[in-house]
Amino acid sequence: MRTKNIALSGLMLSLIIVLSIIESLFPALPFLPIGVKLGLSNIVIMYSIFFINKKNSFFLAFFKSFFVFLTRGLIASLLSFGGGILSILIIILFLSIFKNKISYLTLSILGAVFHNIGQISVLGIITNNVYIFYYLPVLIVSGIFMGIITGVLLQAIMPAFKKIFKK
Repeated sequence: MRTKNIALSGLMLSLIIVLSIIESLFPALPFLPIGVKLGLSNIVIMYSIFFINKKNSFFLAFFKSFFVFLTRGLIASLLSFGGGILSILIIILFLSIFKNKISYLTLSILGAVFHNIGQISVLGIITNNVYIFYYLPVLIVSGIFMGIITGVLLQAIMPAFKKIFKK
């Protein structure tokens, strides 16, 4: 069973890397605020939280951050890690509180918003600048919109994920 979990985690991490690369190929959309991205690779982490293993989700967030370190540097990696871990914790918290009474869409929105909160918090610590939090309302609103998009995408591709990641 351990070998199967390692292989599954490797497959999911590979998918995260591919989605990150695909997303980086698109130019920044001029109508989006600075630093806002769709976060396609977060769909895989959400799927892991919902259907595979919550512990595995932390593994994926850590190695996603390591990939970001290799491709974009230390600061981007710390932002990815801070946002990813906070996002996972919030989704797990809300799943444990509301059980089956909360939708994947709502969890996706919460994950995206708290991912942004985690990133801005890490940036505030790194820069030792509280004024950076003035950007938080922009990130919360954009997190809501991006969370809706990633939540809808997750629900649309869930059948394909279920085929790929059969237990």
